Amino acid sequence: MTRFLYLGVLLLLFVSVNGTPRNIIFIAADDLGWNDVGFHNKDMITPNIDKLAKLGVILNSSYVQPVCTPSRHSWMTGVYPFKVGLQRNALFPQTAQCSPLDLTFLPQRLQKLGYATHMVGKWHLGGCNWNCTPTYRGFDSFLGYYNGKEDYYNKTILNGIDFNDGVKPLLDTTYSTYLYAQRAQKIIENHDKNKPLFLYLPFQAVHRPIQVPQRFEDMYPHIQTDVRRQYCGMVSALDEAIGNVTDTLRNNNMFDDSLIIFTADNGGWVTHGGNNYPLRGGKVTLFEGGTRGAAFVVGSGLEKSGYTYDGMIHAVDWHPTIVAAAGGELRKSEYDSIDGINQWEALSTGGESKRTEFVYNLDNAEMPPTGHAAIRVGKYKLIDGYPGPYRSWYLPDQVETEECDPSDEREYYDCLQKRDAVKLKDTEKKGLEGIWAGEGLYDLSVDPNERNDISRHYPDIVKDLREKLNEYRKSLVTPKPQTPVPASNPDNYGGYWMPGWC
Repeated sequence: MTRFLYLGVLLLLFVSVNGTPRNIIFIAADDLGWNDVGFHNKDMITPNIDKLAKLGVILNSSYVQPVCTPSRHSWMTGVYPFKVGLQRNALFPQTAQCSPLDLTFLPQRLQKLGYATHMVGKWHLGGCNWNCTPTYRGFDSFLGYYNGKEDYYNKTILNGIDFNDGVKPLLDTTYSTYLYAQRAQKIIENHDKNKPLFLYLPFQAVHRPIQVPQRFEDMYPHIQTDVRRQYCGMVSALDEAIGNVTDTLRNNNMFDDSLIIFTADNGGWVTHGGNNYPLRGGKVTLFEGGTRGAAFVVGSGLEKSGYTYDGMIHAVDWHPTIVAAAGGELRKSEYDSIDGINQWEALSTGGESKRTEFVYNLDNAEMPPTGHAAIRVGKYKLIDGYPGPYRSWYLPDQVETEECDPSDEREYYDCLQKRDAVKLKDTEKKGLEGIWAGEGLYDLSVDPNERNDISRHYPDIVKDLREKLNEYRKSLVTPKPQTPVPASNPDNYGGYWMPGWC
């Protein structure tokens, strides 16, 4: 009897209720803060997200990278960004770089398992060459944009339009949160149920520019700060879109056979309406507010649900975990070539996480915009050097003012870096130590908000964690300069950002 029960549990882990490989829906919210969902903050109006989270498993220690490109690279490859030179900043539009072509992407593995693979939304893993783009890296279809941000309506970034259906440039002025949900719904409605579905749905929302239909902004009349009120409206628009997608799964009798994964790609951007309170910092920092993502899993294969899971998970883990949830398994040589750990058994049963440590980021520049270096081992976290530009605790209606112009992202990050370099020189002139606020050692089991640096009390732990960082540093690849390439100019491609120039 025990043997049959065990076999039944194994069957549940690898197939859906109808005995076939389960559908997997991976939803990413861009720049969503820890405090920007209802299951963390009762003032946020996100009923669909909250219902899914409470029906499934809320992930309390799910970590991502400080900015977009590194997190997306981690999901797709299972490899730490610092090992391929993608740890510093996001990719800019005129940059002749992409996630390395010799790495196997998640949808390529799922295609081999018989999955139909579709992507809708933001790519941000390089678009200078066709081989860098979604339909050349394992997706059967793609609707979305290659770069990091754009207008939600006219789909422009800088001097060009960035919007494609497959390899075909397109102009559609529908608000993108609506548009991406509609495409996802169409994919679900037209899906051949003889094959399992992998739908990667990285929404543009809620990344700047801050744009939202008025009816969603009007849901938050009590918020006095304009950008925060509009941002919260964008979150509620995203929530409605996710509700529409999950309703379509139900209407097509696919919900019970689907595993849904939801995660932010980094923390909320505190200068653009995002909020991570009570966590410290935000996007572009190594603090928990920049790297601890709002996340949950729900649906097929979860033996235990309706609770919060505290086990440690990192963005690189989703690659092997999703392969396992799809019924596949990486060979030992494939595991040896990635950093991700298969967490499917832990997530599906509520068991202990297999991860005991991870690197937040690792850079060899003194003041990279996304932080110099940080590591977590067990309950201890060491921030070594510059932690990033936003180092405080920001209340929900407190939007950090910024003297840097955000219209050009490349210039914006350069401005932040130069601003903090001036602050460091001023500190040194005053004869102070020059330590950055926030640099140090934290016991996250009792101080998850990073208020008490205990490095002076535990020098041996600091030494051990620095030694671990130095071991990881042996595999660090220095990022290449993101030098603008004139050939990328959209004027060369009828006004569109297009591949074919590197």
